[in-house]
Amino acid sequence: MRRILLLLILNTSFITAQISEAPKQAVNNFINVESLLQKVELLCSPEFAGRFSGSDGYDKASDYVRSYFKELGLKPAFNGDYYQKLFVEYNEIKAPAEFSLVKDGKVFIKYELGTDYAFRGFTGSGNLTAPVVFCGYGISSETYDDYKDVDVAGKVVIVFKQNPNWKIEDVNWSSGYPREKAKTAADRGAIGLIMISRPLDKNPQPVIASVMHGGGSDQNENFPQLQMSLDAANDFLTGTGYYIENLQAKIDETQKPFSFELPASALIKVNADYYKEKETQNIAAVLEGSDEILKNEFIIIGAHLDHVGSQAGGVYYPGANDNASGSAGVMQLAEALVKNGIKTKRSVIFTLFASEEQGLFGAEYFVQNPPVDLNNIVAMLNMDCIASGDSIQIGNGKSAPELWQIFSDVDLQNDNLMLKRTWSGGGADATPFHNKGIPTAYIVTYYSYAHLHLPSDLPETLNGQLYESVVKLTSRALIKLANGEYKREKLVD
Repeated sequence: MRRILLLLILNTSFITAQISEAPKQAVNNFINVESLLQKVELLCSPEFAGRFSGSDGYDKASDYVRSYFKELGLKPAFNGDYYQKLFVEYNEIKAPAEFSLVKDGKVFIKYELGTDYAFRGFTGSGNLTAPVVFCGYGISSETYDDYKDVDVAGKVVIVFKQNPNWKIEDVNWSSGYPREKAKTAADRGAIGLIMISRPLDKNPQPVIASVMHGGGSDQNENFPQLQMSLDAANDFLTGTGYYIENLQAKIDETQKPFSFELPASALIKVNADYYKEKETQNIAAVLEGSDEILKNEFIIIGAHLDHVGSQAGGVYYPGANDNASGSAGVMQLAEALVKNGIKTKRSVIFTLFASEEQGLFGAEYFVQNPPVDLNNIVAMLNMDCIASGDSIQIGNGKSAPELWQIFSDVDLQNDNLMLKRTWSGGGADATPFHNKGIPTAYIVTYYSYAHLHLPSDLPETLNGQLYESVVKLTSRALIKLANGEYKREKLVD
């Protein structure tokens, strides 16, 4: 009898293990690098032109995602609609485009768009040739003024894109945004702005096409703005006795301005169509839970669909890692759960956000106009830049340690690729949810930004094996969360 009882116990344990393992194996059947990369390659295609929110390319990408969710049989999240409309600031950079160094009235060096320079996402239009003045950090305050001893009226200003690493008492962080630097220069009579990365940083920023412009609504539609390479900056300094590295060192060591006119002029041509408001959309779909009570609780798995678009019809930014990888990951998770018939107890909302690149506007709008009661959202998982690098990070673990631990436990049982390093406060599209007290996990790969906002962010640069591991890890954690193995925790300050 005891032997029979022991066999029954062992058999029951084996069956239970098989049952608990079944969802994981079933989901894994539909999560593979080939399927993920197929979606990434489509999202990175020229047809979608860099997916800048408000553009035709972004709308086409949105239609693709909406059709995908609809074919899976997922329910629309927004009162019968997969789209949640919102309005965002928008700028379209058209041809012709040119940036050249001019000496003695002649073009001396003509630079290449996308390599030597890129226009800021919210550049104004311009067709000018003008003298150039170096103005340090481009700051003007009562205690520190890069413009104090120079005349920039009718000239183009070169400034460091970032603010200094040392503190200026009456200068706040917002002065480091391009909008503020452009306004400061224009208020002093400048007619254009060229930004350069700080050359003495450990990893100086390359020429990127970011569209994070800063708060406010001031837009000078006839004030061109671009970022140029450090090599190009040194071209402009030829004959001055300085390299750009020397200039940063001099200003940082003395913590005093050092501005002067350069022996060269800049030719800038750009045509930009600016819209203070342009319609765009978040996309979301719901997989309803199977439990009569728990189906009224929700896990959000999201990623931003947008990227930084294209410039002058000749250069586009495909955004493979940022964030076609996360978008395809969300789509693949939806497919895996649906096609395997996995019925989680809680409901899952699959969400692709608009306008992360401009300032988290899509996620912020979602939180301010939620399709469900925010109190019923148990957790938000954000997938952003998940396919490049060599390991996995789960951010916001200091604020939501119990949620982080679920990922850690699952990882230890599988690929063991997750770093212990984490942070607090959300991050990217997780931030608006975190600010509402919702536990979030920011899923990202480590060393993930080598091609950030560059034309080289292409599918062939991705780490396919790591990418598959990230999405599988997320699927296992998601199933645990959606099956009630986690209660919404109070965030740790």
